[in-house]
Amino acid sequence: MTVVEVANISVEVEWKNIKNVHLTIYPPNARVHVSAPIGMTEEAVRLFLITKIPWINQRVSQILDQSRQTSREYVSGENHYFKGHRYRLKVLYHNAPAKVEIQGNEYIKLYVREGATEERRAEVLREWYRSELKLMLHPLITKWEKLLEVSVNKWEVKQMKTLWGSCNHRTRNIIFNLELIKKPLPCIEYIVVHELLHIRVRLHNEEYTALLNHYFPNWRSLKDELNEFIV
Repeated sequence: MTVVEVANISVEVEWKNIKNVHLTIYPPNARVHVSAPIGMTEEAVRLFLITKIPWINQRVSQILDQSRQTSREYVSGENHYFKGHRYRLKVLYHNAPAKVEIQGNEYIKLYVREGATEERRAEVLREWYRSELKLMLHPLITKWEKLLEVSVNKWEVKQMKTLWGSCNHRTRNIIFNLELIKKPLPCIEYIVVHELLHIRVRLHNEEYTALLNHYFPNWRSLKDELNEFIV
């Protein structure tokens, strides 16, 4: 991994066994990363980045602005996402165990006891998200294990900072990002396919891309949708 400076922007450059250059800017800190084909010179990478400076600046500003807006207090009126839809949070107090319900297409109702702290309200919503994502993932994993002719050893849901998912090729263990529950179902299914394919092919090489194109031909548009940072 090499860090290059272009127009006062620090860019991580990683050379991989791939065909095309991939430029990614990761929330929440707008980390700029380039995956470059082996054999591409550092100077060629710099020239590529220079052509992308306007887009990089725009995307960095967007991510940093939105990151500042994502601070949550878990109070009524806040916007929260679920399965690709934006809902308004409605906090309701009752003398019973905490729970979360969807009200139509407009509200997420968060029931907690009187005096519940911000941390507690956040925890209840987070664990509801986790439960809902697991319910969605289970049938998708079963479906794609059969289609891809692979077998997952173990999978779990965790909060991840920069990845939507992670697969250990050797152990066949997969981690899915809890934030996926905020994305539309097709995006979630794409990540399932993406990670399960790594059981067959470890690297993002030509073989991997060919398989992804075959099994999930619209993956590129879904990847773009996933990387739209939402608040």
